[in-house]
Amino acid sequence: MTAPTPPPSAAQPAGPLAPGSTLGIFGAGQLGRMLAIEAHRLGYRCAIYTGEAVIPGEDPPAPSPAGQVAEVEVHGRFDDAEAVLAFCQQVDVVTFEFENVPASVGDGAARAGVVCRPPASALETAQHRGRERRFLVSHDIPVAPHAFVDDSTELNAALEVVGVPAILKTASFGYDGKGQARVERAEDAAAALASIGGGPAIAEAVVDFAYEASVIVARGADGTTATHGLIENRHHNHILDVSIAPAPSAASGTSVEADASALAVKIAEAMELVGVLGVEFFVMADGALVVNELAPRVHNSGHLSIEACVSNQFEQQVRAVVGLPLGDGRVVRAAAMANLLGEVWEAGEPAWERALAVPGVALHLYGKAEPRPGRKMGHLTAVAETPALAVDIVERARAELLGTPRSDSSPDGTPA
Repeated sequence: MTAPTPPPSAAQPAGPLAPGSTLGIFGAGQLGRMLAIEAHRLGYRCAIYTGEAVIPGEDPPAPSPAGQVAEVEVHGRFDDAEAVLAFCQQVDVVTFEFENVPASVGDGAARAGVVCRPPASALETAQHRGRERRFLVSHDIPVAPHAFVDDSTELNAALEVVGVPAILKTASFGYDGKGQARVERAEDAAAALASIGGGPAIAEAVVDFAYEASVIVARGADGTTATHGLIENRHHNHILDVSIAPAPSAASGTSVEADASALAVKIAEAMELVGVLGVEFFVMADGALVVNELAPRVHNSGHLSIEACVSNQFEQQVRAVVGLPLGDGRVVRAAAMANLLGEVWEAGEPAWERALAVPGVALHLYGKAEPRPGRKMGHLTAVAETPALAVDIVERARAELLGTPRSDSSPDGTPA
């Protein structure tokens, strides 16, 4: 952990909130669910604000993934200022499960006199790629060459800056590869921009990276920081597929992990963050780092911290938000996490018993009723003596869900 440097502009309650206090969580998906589970373990109550209003004359929707495990679930739009205010008046502190909650909800927290962690300014920065890139550049954080594209009239000039091939990324609401288009030739750029909505967007140079990684950093109300080290991420169809810690591609004797953790801490401090921040990196062959994206919240790649670390990312978020000291975020055993997307259900109910028969495997399901292609329905985590073995085990367990065990495994799930 780094030495405390209290955030100067963050609103501060008198001291740590006592167990029994209520966390208000904006967002009702799997991240809010796992956050609520950790809050309960520490003795706190949770209220969920879904972001979706109940349609008059219709039955209330089924409880959300987060609402299934919370004491209170409130249905209302994020842009309904009075509903947001009423919600904030019921809780002792507010936080977010994802960064695309409008920053204006911070106004509701201020009107209700409750602290908002992380600050709404962190949301405002991270939910727009233009603001995010300007923020990173202003703090000397390495990013890929890029140019801003408000509309098609700026497209050619942007490509002259970054060259081709290039990646066009919509400025807002892009995730899991959505809102992105690759431009191989300048003459294809207009169609590519139209395919992602016509702008605003950024054009970004294609980065020749060796692998992708992330650092999950927590920053407490007293300014103390802690990370989970470097996590290696492998994607399939632009969606995170497997995360591994410690990162196996980070060659021993290099400073990649230390450098990445230091950059993540620097960003969290510059944001005056209180909570958890996920920083996604491209790692070059020589160990140089390029920041790809920020998420001022708990992060998909950090799910393995539940099994791998003394204090996982969700516990760290709760600790930071209620004003408790941060826990020990170090990875104490190698782990790998594999996402379970809706495709796992294509042939019917997965064979849970077969996956859970593999030693070292844990299952986390998110309570979503309808599996759809590309939808994150849950994840598996495996712990083992080495990162490579953890990957082998978790991928074997995922194959067992489909009733198609890998040929390199024995019946008990150990390497053949």
